[in-house]
Formats: sequence, structure tokens, C-alpha cells
Amino acid sequence: MVFRDELTHEDIYWDFADTETTWVYAKARGVLESLGYAILSVTGDGFSGIRSGFLGIPFQMCHVHMERLVIRGTTRNPKTEAGTVLLALAKSLHDTDRLTCQRRLAAYFRKYNSFLHEKTFHPEGGWSFTHEELRRASLSFRKLFSYLFTYEKNAEIPTTTNSLEGHFAHVKDLMKIHRGASKEHQQKILNSIMLNSSIALLKQKKA
Repeated sequence: MVFRDELTHEDIYWDFADTETTWVYAKARGVLESLGYAILSVTGDGFSGIRSGFLGIPFQMCHVHMERLVIRGTTRNPKTEAGTVLLALAKSLHDTDRLTCQRRLAAYFRKYNSFLHEKTFHPEGGWSFTHEELRRASLSFRKLFSYLFTYEKNAEIPTTTNSLEGHFAHVKDLMKIHRGASKEHQQKILNSIMLNSSIALLKQKKA
């Protein structure tokens, strides 16, 4: 788990965890605030634990992650009109505003609500939604909508985690060289890599 300052492109905190939980985010918040950081906003994926761990701090849902969530339900080449429209709506996040997107999303559910609720009854008994993956993606879009345009209140809030994603790509390339290392050794290597883009640990040592 890595926290990166979008403005300075520095890793300000990282930790290792077996499972992503609210606690690991709350712990990170506590450490950062104890070091004197004023957390003005957090941009991340749709995991609710992030929002809970940073309760009271503006949260921006990463537009790229939102698009990925939609693609899980539509694929990159949707076979249905409803899937094609939802994917187009997700892609439009990068160049639209809250009111426009809100209007389009409302229109989407008015038009495709019946389609999304279609059911398939199984011979062995029971039923399932015919377009379950698409339905799940559309509901996720609606659920996370209130966090998609937080940046409109502050132009410095990043709309994506691209800085972190690019950093991870670099880290993965470096780790390929040590793919045979033990878990403990890999964590030591990762600590060294993160430290090369950090001032937080230096502050912690001085504290």
C-alpha cells in the first residue's frame, strides 16, 4: 500500500498488508498526521475502506478505476446497446462535468432500467439477472457518482491515480530482476525503492 503526493511526486507512506482493510488506511492516516501532514484530499479506487479510513477528508474516485469497473461489466467491446452507452459514459468522465454526467446517468437508467432488471429463470430452479455484470457495473457507477467530481471544488485534486500507477510500473520492472527473492527480501528491496521517492521516512527518523 503506497500513498503518493501528486504535487511533489513523492511516496510519503507505504506499508505491507495481507488484506486491504479500513484499518490499514486509518493507520496510514494516523502516521501521516503525526508527521505533520495536512491531508487535503485523497484520490483512490472504489474500496470503501479508503473513504472510512479518511472520514471527513474529501475523496476523489479515480476516473481510470471507474472506467475499469465499468469495463468489467461491459468488456472493451460491448455486445449490447446498454453496455456500449455505459462504457461511453465512463470514458466521458475525463472531459465532462458533474451536471452533464448526472443528466446522462439519469437518462441511462430511465432508458435501460427494464433491460438491467431482466431475469433468466433456470431449469434447475431459481433465477439470476440476465445482464448481471452490466447491472453491477451500472449500479457501481451510480453508487460512486458522488465521489467522481470532488475535484470541481479544488482544482489541485487529481482525478486519477496515474502518478502512482506510473510509479508502480517502474517498481514492477525493477522487481522482475529479483523475482526469485524471498518475501522478506522483496519487502526490503521495495522499501529501498520507495525510499528513493520519499521524504516521510526522513521526517520519521528525526521525530
